[in-house]
Amino acid sequence: MNRRAFIQKSALAGSATALSARSYAQVAGANERVRVGMIGFGLIGRIHTRSFHGLKDRCQVVAVSDCFAPRMEACVELVGGDCAKMPDFRRMLERQEVDAVVISTGDHWHGLQTMMACDAGKDVFVEKPLHLFVREGEWMQKVAARTKRVVQVGTQQRSAAHYHKAKDLLRGGAIGDVVSVQCNFFRNVMPGIGSPPDGDPPADLDWDMLLGPAPQRRYNPNRALYHFRWFWDYSGGQMTNLGHHSLDIVHWIFDIAAPKAVSSSGGRFFLKDNGEVPDTQDAIIEYPKFNAIVQFRECAAGAGASSMGALTFMGTKGTMTLGRDGFEIIPDKKIEPVNAFANIIGGHPVGGPQPVPEPEGDFWSEKAEDKSGDWKGMYVEHAKNFLDCVKSRQTPHSDLASSHWVSTTCHLANISARTGRKVVWDAAANDITGDKEASAMLTRPYRAPWDAELKALLA
Repeated sequence: MNRRAFIQKSALAGSATALSARSYAQVAGANERVRVGMIGFGLIGRIHTRSFHGLKDRCQVVAVSDCFAPRMEACVELVGGDCAKMPDFRRMLERQEVDAVVISTGDHWHGLQTMMACDAGKDVFVEKPLHLFVREGEWMQKVAARTKRVVQVGTQQRSAAHYHKAKDLLRGGAIGDVVSVQCNFFRNVMPGIGSPPDGDPPADLDWDMLLGPAPQRRYNPNRALYHFRWFWDYSGGQMTNLGHHSLDIVHWIFDIAAPKAVSSSGGRFFLKDNGEVPDTQDAIIEYPKFNAIVQFRECAAGAGASSMGALTFMGTKGTMTLGRDGFEIIPDKKIEPVNAFANIIGGHPVGGPQPVPEPEGDFWSEKAEDKSGDWKGMYVEHAKNFLDCVKSRQTPHSDLASSHWVSTTCHLANISARTGRKVVWDAAANDITGDKEASAMLTRPYRAPWDAELKALLA
């Protein structure tokens, strides 16, 4: 019996984890509502659950799956109790009374769980980063196309009105030609998360399920809930976390696919713990028309403002700062070019550049400001967009293909940092140019039995 036939048979047979009779009666009669299952109820999973649960006229949260039992209890409490608990997410995928799933697990689970959900006939809302390694994104697109599923990626900034306004302004030349883009995130979490010893997992944590397709490891508290993101087995650190949010907006505004090349350096230099990903990282991402500079610090807060997803676009006519609370355009003053040189250190002697008269208060662009951003509202609007697309079968704001290239860009930065070399992307070959070691890092093996799941999905 093949995998899809097994899922269909299991769905008809029912199981001990089936939805309650009351719940099934409610959702079966609510044809206008999308029946949603939550896979993962961590920090971001809880936010998504609140967003979807608040859209009662559009959907109903009918099931939850998490490898940590207390989190399933917390989800049930949040949505009012009428929500089935399914420790193994595969049982959720078997249920016909689940139309769509929201995947908020660790990064190493995003790719496989998305593919399995699509194969089971579910539409998918999956958290960023889209995948743990580049080839995984190609597999995801193949499965989603075959199954004709709607996939929304959790980069909710694309659903915020002020980001759309900023996009129109930037594309319309409000700051002239964009010369460069910069994003940074600085904070000080010295001395780090500690180095607890390996041991036995808590009785209410399914450690083997948490690891999933990642390599077998002994339980360590820092590899488990939330802190998994500081280990290469499960994440790409802040580059694929916050970097994905920022670069997603750059790609979206300018319709960018892959970069031409990426140079990055960094490491875990200052934090004294058992984490692995960089606490200090700098990346220069070469796009066709400009470069993006991405900086992260986990060991120094810096003096300037730093916020999640914030960007600075520098143009030939001015600068735009863009973040979740809004944006501002600061125009460049018009000057006579010679005056930029003539007034240095009191001016030049005879024969050097001399100042010339110029008008006062003349600028290259118009000042603009928008402070309408609502970070909580972005999550709700992104959920609405997904639910609308489930009904219409249209492409959602954060589509699978474009998000694949954002994640790919982040991975290329990490590959550059880990190899100590610039990586050049060959778009025609869909590979890194002239570097076998770096190219080998575009894929990773899955641990059994999940490798068999992947093989069946791609057959």
